[in-house]
Amino acid sequence: MNEKQNSKAQNTQKASQKPNPSTQKASNEIIISVVVPLYNEEDSILELGGKLEKVLAPLTKNRYEVIFVDDGSTDGSRAKIRELHNRNSKFHCISFRRNYGKSAALQVGFKEARGRFVVTMDADLQDDPEEIPNLIKKLNEGYDLVSGWKKKRYDPFIKVWSSKLFNLVTSWVSGIRLHDFNCGLKAYKNVVVKRLNVYGEMHRYLPVLAHWDGFKVTEIPIKHHPRKYGKSKFGAGRFIKGFLDLLTVMITTRYMQRPLHFFGTIGTLITFLGFIVNLYLIIEWFLGKTYLSNRPLLLFGITLIIFGAQLISIGLLGEMNIKSLAEKVNYNIKDKF
Repeated sequence: MNEKQNSKAQNTQKASQKPNPSTQKASNEIIISVVVPLYNEEDSILELGGKLEKVLAPLTKNRYEVIFVDDGSTDGSRAKIRELHNRNSKFHCISFRRNYGKSAALQVGFKEARGRFVVTMDADLQDDPEEIPNLIKKLNEGYDLVSGWKKKRYDPFIKVWSSKLFNLVTSWVSGIRLHDFNCGLKAYKNVVVKRLNVYGEMHRYLPVLAHWDGFKVTEIPIKHHPRKYGKSKFGAGRFIKGFLDLLTVMITTRYMQRPLHFFGTIGTLITFLGFIVNLYLIIEWFLGKTYLSNRPLLLFGITLIIFGAQLISIGLLGEMNIKSLAEKVNYNIKDKF
């Protein structure tokens, strides 16, 4: 072998010894990111961390991360997360200076999550980490979001039945048939969480937001446990706010590109009702059966017509506004060739 051929062989051997960037990147890729929003859950954090390690390490071959989002806790929650982090650097913490709410915590966690799959769960140990493999398995069947369904719940009576009513109404209004919209244990593909914009109390409607954005959503039954430490943050006020937020979700998603369909439909029905009321009174007046001056029903009919016309006008103004902003709409593209 001459010198030129020998040099070429050595270069080929060196090239074969260089690590493949794509292979190296794949080996370092985080498979699952777990986002855990919490508020004053110091007693459960270490136990939850141990359970997550036990499930995630073999499932991902140690390619995982757990992001605790401390929503302004006033107890020792942050210190417990620090203890977990010192023991295992895959555990991280984002700590708010004050309490912003669960939606804000999830939004920040979603922004930081790097995993191919993103799992959310509460920190109170009522969600079972052993359900994570089942959620991921369902995602691999072609779904984009898999929500847990607490088929057998261990919650106070008022919380269970108010949630049943909430889920029934939400399912009917949204058109997506789920039994448990607000379950904390959910799994997403990364592309979903990067598209979602969670604020206010919108965390209750993440399956609805994803569904209306074109993603495939489903649910599976999961194990639910009684609360072991602390007390529930549930309050009656959240039930009322939930339905107000559902109206917000409808207007800002389903009817965002066609506000006249929402306001115009309601306005037209109300105007038509007012027209029928006044037509009835006019016929009675024409037949000499009544005097319009002493019929409050006439004012009611006129009020309905005016109110209906105002709603239609609001819808038209919304259409004009949408038309001027049409070029800024962010469409959800599934594929591109």
